[in-house]
Amino acid sequence: MDITSSFDGGNIEVLGPAGPHTVRLAIRKDNNSDFFQWFYFRATGGQNVNCRIIIENASESAYPEGWHNYSVVASYDRQNWFRIPTDYDGKKLTINHRPETDVVWYAYFAPYSMERHGDLIATAATNPLVRLRSLGQTIDGQDIDMIELGSGGGPNGKKIWFIGRQHPGETMAEWWMEGLLDRLLDFDDPVARKLLAKARFYIIPNMNPDGSRRGHLRTNAAGVNLNRVWDNPSEETSPEVYWARRNMERLGVDFHMDVHGDEALPYNFVAGFEGIPSINEKQTQLYERFKTTLAALSPDFQTEHGYPKDAPGTADLKKCTDWVAERFGCPALTLEMPFKDNANAPEPTFGWSPDRCKHLARHCLMPCQRLSTTCKKACLL
Repeated sequence: MDITSSFDGGNIEVLGPAGPHTVRLAIRKDNNSDFFQWFYFRATGGQNVNCRIIIENASESAYPEGWHNYSVVASYDRQNWFRIPTDYDGKKLTINHRPETDVVWYAYFAPYSMERHGDLIATAATNPLVRLRSLGQTIDGQDIDMIELGSGGGPNGKKIWFIGRQHPGETMAEWWMEGLLDRLLDFDDPVARKLLAKARFYIIPNMNPDGSRRGHLRTNAAGVNLNRVWDNPSEETSPEVYWARRNMERLGVDFHMDVHGDEALPYNFVAGFEGIPSINEKQTQLYERFKTTLAALSPDFQTEHGYPKDAPGTADLKKCTDWVAERFGCPALTLEMPFKDNANAPEPTFGWSPDRCKHLARHCLMPCQRLSTTCKKACLL
């Protein structure tokens, strides 16, 4: 059995064999960083054989609690990804699989390659509603793409921002972005038409192209965690945040969502900005209304499980959500999706999947539309 990962988003190191049809592997660290957890590799030559693949450094990863009750995803065509039996003994992660074909791909979650990102951008750019801008270049020389759409609703139109994949191994974020764009660019969708008539959307589907291509979990090419530099980004080491922030300052922000994935919690949830110094009642009302409306609309979203709230005045303004909420006085939130399955609506064959990410994105537009017609004291649109 041959193992390779020298492709877009690939990550694994081969340590050697451990018996017939058994191989020992290790996940490679992000460049200039101790973070690691994302893996994506190809196995060849195991058709109709009971294969055993052991990731030996699983317990040393960034979030080892994420391996409990977790199942690896696999694919024969890199289009359809399904879950396979996976064991974690507290030290090693073991994949047991009998492939149906000579070639199979394994990954932490369904990959979203930079090639697919290019297709997403190209498709969006052909739509007459879209303006496509490159905010700048990454350290590796890739474009930082931003999609603009919506008539803006005149001088009082709201500015709505969606960014994703600050942490490149959280590929569910860009699957979510694909679903968001599918709905916003659907001419026949009445919700999309109403939103585009009242607001201007600014969408950065992939904030970390370099980390995505390199197969990183959490950092860019320089080893910087982008979601910890929003208070003072550097054009040299964190250009992705530097250019995104400059454009937010230039254009303004009335609502912001930063899309992520969580390794340990098997739920979809949002985290807010409760600890920022200048929090106000309107921000809080909009945030709470968004959460409760989305929970009522989507069985895949819930508000019971999530991160602890920050105490007043304890926000970390290095984080995107806290910095945006403080700087612009607007509702800002972090959406988290699971690497595992959604425990409230489990699907054993596929777990939390690209299609479910896209469906959740479509539902996330509904609270914006609902708030524009039902909210009296605090209206988003």
